Amino acid sequence: MRLAIRMVTTQPRTSSSISQPKSNAISQFNKSLFSWNQLKPHSTKCNFPKIRHKWKQYQGINHWEGLLDPLDDNLRWEILKYGHFVDAIYSSFDFDPSSHAYAMSIYSKNSFFNRCGLVKYGYRLTKHLHVNCEIHVPSWINKIFKWSHIQSSWIGYVAICQNKKEINRLGRRDIIIAFRGTVTWLEWLENLHATLTHLPGHVVANDDVGPMVQKGFLSLYTSRTTKHASLQEMVREEIGRVIQTYINEPLSLTLTGHSLGAALAILSAYDITTTFKNAPMVTVVSFGGPRVGNESFRKQLEQNGIKILRIVNIDDVVTKVPGLMINLDDVASSEDAQVGIWSRWLNKQKKDMQLVYVDIGQELRVSSKELPYLNKGDVVMPHDLKTYLHLVKSL
Repeated sequence: MRLAIRMVTTQPRTSSSISQPKSNAISQFNKSLFSWNQLKPHSTKCNFPKIRHKWKQYQGINHWEGLLDPLDDNLRWEILKYGHFVDAIYSSFDFDPSSHAYAMSIYSKNSFFNRCGLVKYGYRLTKHLHVNCEIHVPSWINKIFKWSHIQSSWIGYVAICQNKKEINRLGRRDIIIAFRGTVTWLEWLENLHATLTHLPGHVVANDDVGPMVQKGFLSLYTSRTTKHASLQEMVREEIGRVIQTYINEPLSLTLTGHSLGAALAILSAYDITTTFKNAPMVTVVSFGGPRVGNESFRKQLEQNGIKILRIVNIDDVVTKVPGLMINLDDVASSEDAQVGIWSRWLNKQKKDMQLVYVDIGQELRVSSKELPYLNKGDVVMPHDLKTYLHLVKSL
């Protein structure tokens, strides 16, 4: 059992992995009176409130101060919008192992938003993104399960706002990168690599732990095959092209994801702000995300100017893993002798454990128990993306 001592960050907080999906089976929401369709946009016209004069506040320039408790209505609809972008990945994913397109998108770039019912938002999909798994499966398993050797799968996409009225409403041209959660069994195996590992390219002093992230998440982000580029390479290539194309316009870059996708969104945001010195304002809106890295990594994200809104269902166990959560500073400052012993021991062991994680970003907390029709008493529903969006809508 993992020790869970909560890390208190220096970032302001609001009280206010890995996924999911279930194949194409009918979900509990479709069986209930509270259908997912209630959350989807119905009109083909953009009718959300104008935020052009305060768009940086809604992108987190001030850490969403005054917007989370109570939840600002304009921010609510922006959160739901990004949630719809993530859900579109699940609804477009080919879950059928017998299909020749297994683990890929069933829709093309040109038809994607139309088929998903999201034309209203005025975005155009510019690139599908794929993730690669480094895990190699024994040949005897491949012979039994033909789908088990699939090492590359569709994980999300990049899209750009192109509707002039929507750009005017937003006050800038918004670029989104959306990621789904864990689907394939190789991705699940990668998620089990829960120890922390150093970010490549960082020189770490002998007395410094340095920025570290979950080993499995980093592997999924950076792994490449002989046939497929890494997710990192695809993100860099497309974002570099987009920034250059719209260099003379006000831009924002919003990364959004659920579960594993939330972790990949944070890694991508870090990589983008490190790679492109002319990057626009970068914001992460995550749903049900696991912990990603250590305190040094959190500080690095803050130094890079990345704003992270982490939407957390307090009944969702995925948001509490992986690794240890401990506030070493608070422990070290305690005058209690017994606590002091623990402090010295923990400081001595923390490098070897490689499991000391911190929560990253500003939290918007929700709870399944607040809505009786969502409180089913199981561990799956609190993590479902649809649960998150119903809870956000009801705040």
